[in-house]
Amino acid sequence: MSKYTFPLFILSAIALVACKGETTTPETEATNYCIPAELKKGLDFQKIQKLPIERTIRLNGTIEYNHDKTVPFHSLIEGIVTSTHFSLGDYVKKGQLLAEIKSTSLNEFRDELKASQAELKVAQRELESAELMYKDGISSQKELLEAKENVAVLRSKVNSAQSNLAMFSNGGGSGVFQVLAPQSGYIVTKNITTGMTVTDSEEPLFTVADLSEVWVMANIYATSMRYVHPNLDVKVSTLAYPDDLFEGKIAKISQVFDAEERVLKARIAMANQEMKLRPGMSADIIIKTDEDLGTTLAIPNKAIVFDNNQYYVVVYKEDCKQEIRKIDVISKNDLYTYVSSGVQEGETVITTNELLVYEQLKNKL
Repeated sequence: MSKYTFPLFILSAIALVACKGETTTPETEATNYCIPAELKKGLDFQKIQKLPIERTIRLNGTIEYNHDKTVPFHSLIEGIVTSTHFSLGDYVKKGQLLAEIKSTSLNEFRDELKASQAELKVAQRELESAELMYKDGISSQKELLEAKENVAVLRSKVNSAQSNLAMFSNGGGSGVFQVLAPQSGYIVTKNITTGMTVTDSEEPLFTVADLSEVWVMANIYATSMRYVHPNLDVKVSTLAYPDDLFEGKIAKISQVFDAEERVLKARIAMANQEMKLRPGMSADIIIKTDEDLGTTLAIPNKAIVFDNNQYYVVVYKEDCKQEIRKIDVISKNDLYTYVSSGVQEGETVITTNELLVYEQLKNKL
């Protein structure tokens, strides 16, 4: 054995131990890891783009019914409920039979309608006479205006009676009247059951709500008032669907502080076509400020991986070619992280299950 063999062996052993003691740090390089087909089905991707740096504020709030599209039903008659044809949460169409009530009270409303219609005919004839007399100079303008006012009042009375009676129709039996749905929508409250006695009450028998549009009522604290104004575009997120952002617009802001919560209430009208927004749910409202801070590369927050006090993303090129990139963060808000280096515009990053892919890539390095 050469005299240099033993020292070389010692140096090799020291180098090997030193290599094993080093901490593995993700590098910017591709690996030969291939994303399994099943995993890829659950991945989402998004291209990096340059966007204005925006600061955002987050408000809390709740989802409520659109009061303009919600109809509570109060019975105009007293009687006994003989049958009901709906359950809480059911979708009903306008004019659909909902319940049947046995009562004789409805005849009084019909008599009242007939009497109002007769009075209206008399008032219309008197108005025609007053117009002719005014034209001939026999009556005064005051008398003509009084005749017009009387006709208007009686016409309103007839319309109101007809509208009330439109919710009822004759049933098959004597004294049995059918309650019809006043509009299409979902039954959101129900206080009526077969056999119960219907009386005058402030509580509605049921409520029908059109949930195709809902209201998000946001709480505005004093520190955020300067950022919020009508017609401002906002994004809304919920705990039930954390990956979905729903877009809406501030329709109205209260000018009076809520007495209990000490906040101003902002109403946001939201389309609800997928029925993901349910009244009673809590919501977060994301509002961007108007500050101009320049433009830079923006990465969705969902793509960011925080590891060993550093920020990383997984850049996707092909199923068997991805890269871990360390990024330098400039700023961030509730939607985006703004960076100065580490990625390029147009590159694609993984935005769901990115941590799983990151760990696989890290283990391959």
